[in-house]
Amino acid sequence: MTLVARIADITTLDVDAVVNAANEALAPGGGVCGAIHRAAGPELARACAAIDGCPTGEARLTPGFRLPARHVIHAVGPVWQGGRSGEPELLASAYRAALRLAAGHGLRSVAFPAISTGIYGYPLREATDVAVRAVRAALEEGSSVAEVTFACFSPEALAAYRAAGVQD
Repeated sequence: MTLVARIADITTLDVDAVVNAANEALAPGGGVCGAIHRAAGPELARACAAIDGCPTGEARLTPGFRLPARHVIHAVGPVWQGGRSGEPELLASAYRAALRLAAGHGLRSVAFPAISTGIYGYPLREATDVAVRAVRAALEEGSSVAEVTFACFSPEALAAYRAAGVQD
């Protein structure tokens, strides 16, 4: 099992699946969600519309369409409400659900953004701690996933993953 963190545009990564920081409607949005939808093309929005949504803490799989990644895993993280409304558990659940889907489809390489840290307002350091713990625990249970990349959007995000113990 390999975990790496690096500054990267997730839409350019040649992996089995990129994870989209999705909303419950699986509709194109802003931030990383919008970037993934733009890069994948309009077929992604049509595939998402056919799924009928995804609850917070869960994930759904679509093809990657025009992305280098073969699949997109749409994981819905929580909106930050101060940390006392189950946000850490829901965020961890979104990461675990994404990895379960990847393993269920025999995928070996997955790239994650920092789910919920954009417009959903989850504090970056707290979110990366939850993400790294959840991913490590899920992979230690056994999985086809052998490589996880945390695609960082800024030096600050990279520093947060480094502080959580992920190197390059």
